[in-house]
Amino acid sequence: MTNGEGPVTGANTDTGTDWDAAAASFDDEPDHGLRDPEVSQAWASRLRSWLPERASDLLDLGCGTGSLSLLAAEQGHRVTGVDRSPAMVDLARAKLAGRDAAFLVGDAAVPPVGEERFDVVLVRHVLWTLPDPARVLRHWAGLLRPGGRLVLVEGVWGTISPVGIPADRLTGLLAPLVGHVRVEQLSDDDRLWGKAVHDERYALVARV
Repeated sequence: MTNGEGPVTGANTDTGTDWDAAAASFDDEPDHGLRDPEVSQAWASRLRSWLPERASDLLDLGCGTGSLSLLAAEQGHRVTGVDRSPAMVDLARAKLAGRDAAFLVGDAAVPPVGEERFDVVLVRHVLWTLPDPARVLRHWAGLLRPGGRLVLVEGVWGTISPVGIPADRLTGLLAPLVGHVRVEQLSDDDRLWGKAVHDERYALVARV
C-alpha cells in the first residue's frame, strides 16, 4: 500500500512488502481495484487508446489482482497475467473467471512464458523497482511479435527522496529497442487515481 505521495507497486517489486498478506486488501486503493465506475472508465478509456483495435494477445506483467487484465479482456483481448504472489494470482483468476485469460506465478522481469510471443506487453509501476531496467526492457521487447507494443505506466514519486523512473530516462533506455515512442502524461487526470496527485505519472507506448 502507499501513502499520498508514494508509488503504487505490484507484487513483483522488492519493497519488503508481504504481497500475499497484502492481497486481500490490495483492491481497496481506487486505482488498484478500479471499483469506482469513474476510475474504471478512466483506465478503460486510456487502455483503449494504448492497445490495438483488433483482438490481440496481451501479457500483463506484475498484474496484481488483475484489474487492468479485466479491462483488457472486456475490450476483447486475450490476456496472460504474471505476478510473483500466488495470492494475487488467485484473486486475478477469480476476477477473470470465464474470460479468455490465464495467470501464472512468476517473476515479471523474466516471465515464465517460454517461446510464446505477444502483441502487447503491459506493465504498471514495476520497472522502476528492478535493478537493471535496461536489461529487463530488452527482454520484454523480445517477447513481442513484429509490430508489437510496450505499454509502460511509470512515474516519479516523493519530493525529499524521490523514487521512480523519469519519462526522459525511460525514453532513452527504449531508444535502441523500438521504432516509435509516445509519452502521455497522467498526473493531471484525477479520475485515474481517485484523487488529485502532484507527482510525475505517465504512460509510455513504444512500438517495435
